[in-house]
Amino acid sequence: MSAWVTKEVMRWGCLCSRRSLWQQSNLMGKKSPKYTSFPSQQLARIWGTKHHQTCLESNRVSSVRFYSKGTIHSEVLEEKEPLSSPLAKYSLPDENQSEKTAPKETQWTISLMNRLKSCGSPSDVLELTSEHAPTFKQISSCLCQIWFSTKKMPADNQRYELQLMFEHPGFNVLLQQAMTSVGRMGNGDIAYSLLSMVNLGVPQSSRVIQTFLRSCQENLNDFDEKSLSILASCMLHLEPSNNTDALKDGLRMVVEARLPDIKNVQALQNMMRMLGKDATMGLKRKFEEKALSMSNDFNLLDSQHIITAMATMKLHSKPLLGICSKIIQENINGIPFNPLFETLQSYRLLQYKDLKLLTDLSEHAASMIDIWTKRQVVLFLYVCERLAFCPAALMEAFAGKVIENPKALSLKDLLCVVKVYSTLNYDLQHRRQQFLDSLIPALVSYMPKMSSFELLKVVYHLCLLGHFPSALLEPLLQSSTLEKFKFTDPNYVPNQERMFQTVNLCLHLEHPAFPQPLTVPPTVMGAPALDSRAVIPELLQCLQSMMEDQANTTLQERVLLLGFYFIDGVITKPLPSETDSGSAESRPRIAVLFPAHSSFCFGTSHPRGILALKMRHLKTLGYDPVWVTEQELQSTPEEKRTDFLRGRIFPELRSQAEVEKLNLNTNQESQTV
Repeated sequence: MSAWVTKEVMRWGCLCSRRSLWQQSNLMGKKSPKYTSFPSQQLARIWGTKHHQTCLESNRVSSVRFYSKGTIHSEVLEEKEPLSSPLAKYSLPDENQSEKTAPKETQWTISLMNRLKSCGSPSDVLELTSEHAPTFKQISSCLCQIWFSTKKMPADNQRYELQLMFEHPGFNVLLQQAMTSVGRMGNGDIAYSLLSMVNLGVPQSSRVIQTFLRSCQENLNDFDEKSLSILASCMLHLEPSNNTDALKDGLRMVVEARLPDIKNVQALQNMMRMLGKDATMGLKRKFEEKALSMSNDFNLLDSQHIITAMATMKLHSKPLLGICSKIIQENINGIPFNPLFETLQSYRLLQYKDLKLLTDLSEHAASMIDIWTKRQVVLFLYVCERLAFCPAALMEAFAGKVIENPKALSLKDLLCVVKVYSTLNYDLQHRRQQFLDSLIPALVSYMPKMSSFELLKVVYHLCLLGHFPSALLEPLLQSSTLEKFKFTDPNYVPNQERMFQTVNLCLHLEHPAFPQPLTVPPTVMGAPALDSRAVIPELLQCLQSMMEDQANTTLQERVLLLGFYFIDGVITKPLPSETDSGSAESRPRIAVLFPAHSSFCFGTSHPRGILALKMRHLKTLGYDPVWVTEQELQSTPEEKRTDFLRGRIFPELRSQAEVEKLNLNTNQESQTV
């Protein structure tokens, strides 16, 4: 009984003590770090000022057993190597052991390594370590194998196995052994052990994690490139704390000092991700130069990792993106969905758009329509929409899948599909009505699960498509539903009011047939948002010059139509046989629009949802909408801008050469869309 009590007291003292860890100096193998990589002044600034931060505060010491916070990271260990990687060197006995005990310990070490490889779950590893206590060299291998055996499991199995692991008495024993042995571990073992424990969900405020963080600080200058890479990968999952912040500061200096000597691309991208967007612009440029110097050796995996690291760091380097994207294009058929989606997400974050690359990616996605899940296709479409790119072949193919079985999509996916097709203004032509009609019953079946705001969004996007289902509009405009919008977060009210204004305008102008009249109450529309934009000076000057030789033609600048649509200029033309009694409303009117380049699908002249709706409504109101982008105007020589604008607004005045050129450009753009 007394022996058991003594053991429990020692265990709880190790895990739960409220006293400062660093009052017990015998827990660490080294009393002070030896810094050899930096000038002494730099070290004094980093380590001297941070010393008070690295000591553990009592409130950061866990007062309970090790437990899982429910956060299990999917990050694999460095290089994604099998178990043999961190264990191979452990087949030799301790150099300090006596010759008498060496053969026996060597035999046990080999036996443990072989048996460890066959462990298929955390419990298997813990049963093995309960039979024979691992040496300080084997602890890292045991922790790595626990994580390796867990990360490949399905989510449900993983949660169950991790629960068993935390309840297993051997896990606490293993963590105690890790903490007391950290001073004798090699730097690679320290880094691997820390990464494994963090990935497994060991509380970061626990004493064992904080002990390893402090040990990393003390030995940081002795870490080799691979150990630094492992540590950098681990830092991505660490929450802010005194020890974490101090270690990150030191790691930043070490990485910057050793950056010219880095040889491994995986190590480079791990360090880029670890430093992230907080890195200085100067350091980001150093990473860019280093990556470019290594680019000749990039393979497909390297290219993907560098792009995701650049997105994490918010480093937009066109040369580096171009090199990596070319490699991805050449190997597009060999990329599984998850890394392909992650790469596409990185392009979105970096706002990098390459028409040939995106076209190839979308064509590949269309060829995978029967292999990918519907969820994967929707995710791909979502990122394309965020890039303002219309993957026409994929959207055409996926529309057929939706028509076949729309209820196979979840509510979230259905809402995303409606948004994508409306925002990109994709016209399914003869299948359009069939596609829309198939969506409505599925959406109606999900209505009990929809929030009022989700209902508003889906009605809004259907209105952009020119579709007005009463089964959705009537519930939206019921007083009980409208009452809920009074409690909207003030930050979202402007967007909410804009959507209601759009729905109201569509009902007013397009007159859809309903069993009973439907109107949007003014209380949810708010005040009209007046557009305060000024007409672009170059456009105004060209319009005025163009009007000088147009008899009986008038120009109005900055016209606000229906309190909603802003028009840069309205040109009213004379009737062929106009008399003085002719009214202005009966004369042909041209609405000159100067939309942002982002109002079109990338690489085309195909208008996106909002602009497409505006042009549709202008035609309903009797206007002939004509648009000119700033890019077009700026790319035209100044002396030719007036003629260019005249040919765009008055097509009857175009020369035959201009007509042929315009037709050629239109055909090319329609093929792209």
